[in-house]
Amino acid sequence: MSKKRESFSGSIGFVLAAAGSAVGLGNIWRFPFLAARDGGGLFLVIYLVLALTFGFTLLTAEVVIGRNTKSSPLTAYGKLSKRFGWVGAIASIVPFMILPYYCVIGGWVLKYFLIFLSGYGLDAAQDGYFGSFITAQYEPIVMLVIFLGICAFIIYKGVASGIEQYSKILMPVLILLVIGISVFALTLKSTDANGNTVTALQGMKVYLIPSFEGVTFKKFLLIVMDAAGQLFYSLSIAMGIMVAYGSYVPDEANLVQSINRIEIFDTAVAFLAGVMIIPAVFVFMGPDGMAAGPSLMFVSLPKVFAAMGGAGRVIGTLFFAMVLFAAVTSAMSVLEAVVSGLIDHFKLSRTKGTILESAIALALGILVCLGYNLFYFELTLPNGAVGQILDIMDYISNYVLMPVVSIATCILVGWVLKPEFAFKEAGKNGEELGRKGLFTLMIKFVAPVILSVLLLMSLGIL
Repeated sequence: MSKKRESFSGSIGFVLAAAGSAVGLGNIWRFPFLAARDGGGLFLVIYLVLALTFGFTLLTAEVVIGRNTKSSPLTAYGKLSKRFGWVGAIASIVPFMILPYYCVIGGWVLKYFLIFLSGYGLDAAQDGYFGSFITAQYEPIVMLVIFLGICAFIIYKGVASGIEQYSKILMPVLILLVIGISVFALTLKSTDANGNTVTALQGMKVYLIPSFEGVTFKKFLLIVMDAAGQLFYSLSIAMGIMVAYGSYVPDEANLVQSINRIEIFDTAVAFLAGVMIIPAVFVFMGPDGMAAGPSLMFVSLPKVFAAMGGAGRVIGTLFFAMVLFAAVTSAMSVLEAVVSGLIDHFKLSRTKGTILESAIALALGILVCLGYNLFYFELTLPNGAVGQILDIMDYISNYVLMPVVSIATCILVGWVLKPEFAFKEAGKNGEELGRKGLFTLMIKFVAPVILSVLLLMSLGIL
């Protein structure tokens, strides 16, 4: 007799867990950076349109695949069509590759939270601090072990007692911190040596008002691709996560309502991440401050907190606490996507599956840490970026495998199973999936085209 599959207790547990997965590091540092770089309000409008169309379609497709099959991503695709079993394998490789380096970055966040909490936040604002930390041989590994241990413990506890219970605690606190820091950020102002005052509201104009300066047709397409790529991070699409979480949703739960709530959660937090960061950086570092890109969180923001004076220590501590919560809820969902496959396909217990995957992630995570010192090298990637071990793993998983998984998902749901498969599963209890015409158009035609262009750009072909 097969063991009864674990499940969330209801819609709220699923929404908070899925939103926790979606609201991660990508939302908090990548979204504001892209918004500032890509014309502020112009990026926001494009992102919002894509979230309500492209994002909605892929999120719905993955969740209905999960609930319909009651299976992990590794086995779900093969259950629906034997010809698509390979998609499940790739969908499981993605979180397997992401988890080690995500936990390394989570360890960086933990380090910054602890240093601000202990009152030494000014040290983090010094030039070269971040570089000296990540190139150290032992401390990043210690932080990795602690961070991964927290995530592994939650996954070991199971779906209802682990993922759902901790999401119900962490997500409300995270949302309160995001709102609180956003409100505080809007009150900031500074005066330079010439007596000129810069306010946060001026920074908000940069964020909200579309800028078409230097926007050619090619540049516009690049902004669209940036926004589409951001949706992978924002909604946890193509990582197997939403298939795994969808498989734990009870049949009686309102799936349509849940999907809508996840969209709202994600879009609101992504927007507020920009409110937290862009006005503050603008006030203390000017319009060029956002040029920090990926190092924004660990280099630019500590300097901003230092410039705030006494309040900076408190705000910095709260900020990195919030980022740490977001990193944990995302990383544990990535771990669960792999562990669920080990349970379903290889018939391992949750305990053995969690220990096995955590051990592998730890070994690969240590390799990533050593990539900044002992094994340091630079490699030019097909998309033009220059990176080392972490960047290579990120490139393969996010820029190559994830578009492949999403394209295959669109073909499976749009052309093999037909859109009616999604409508029937989503409306199992009499609910009506809104935007049916939009879903059909996106899943069959528009999304595959956008994803194909994204993949070709990532491979350096376009």
